[in-house]
Amino acid sequence: MFSLPRMRTAKDVEAYLDRLGRAYRATDEGGTFVLEGARSVPIALRVDPPLVVLRANVGKVPTDRETVIFRRLLELNASSLVHSSYGIIEDNIHLGSALALENLDLNELQAALDEIEMALAQQAPSLFELSRTNS
Repeated sequence: MFSLPRMRTAKDVEAYLDRLGRAYRATDEGGTFVLEGARSVPIALRVDPPLVVLRANVGKVPTDRETVIFRRLLELNASSLVHSSYGIIEDNIHLGSALALENLDLNELQAALDEIEMALAQQAPSLFELSRTNS
């Protein structure tokens, strides 16, 4: 007899974080965890069925450099990121990823976290510099 796998929960995700050896803290909101990311940028992980959403706030969008920043974010989305993407929420640049909770596995979560950390370590510094450069 074939049985469907059970839906993953926040407890499963927390167990994955433990298995990965990731330092995190659970927030008062059930299913939300804060992880220390590269360059001391926190990564928020939210279990919000049917998704697991990861997000890091990279910084403010400088109003006098929007076009240059937006172009660079689109280039990075197209050339360097597989699981994640840059986006704008209000006036902030965010790096995020969404994974299906139903069949989430350890390797998939690790790949998404690794990509976000790589981007924070390698791409965020140039984004900070680009935002400070005079037009």
